[in-house]
Amino acid sequence: MPGTTTLAAEVTHVSRHGFWILLADEELLVPFDQFPWFRKATIEQISDVQWPTTDHLYWPGLDVDLSVQAIRNPAGFPLVSGAAG
Repeated sequence: MPGTTTLAAEVTHVSRHGFWILLADEELLVPFDQFPWFRKATIEQISDVQWPTTDHLYWPGLDVDLSVQAIRNPAGFPLVSGAAG
């Protein structure tokens, strides 16, 4: 009987510039200037990350969904917001 595949993401370091997240054998930097939703988040909120599929990360406490590809190549996924700047 096949088991359920589970993916585990781990935040390994947080600094004033961003945080690093470990996905299997790849560690990625999530810089706050590229991903501003995390800038004022607590370490607890940043650390509570789910990895439901190989290209999808979700932070339930922040209601943030990100593609892993967007972290690897932020320039390919420009931020779009309806909020007034």
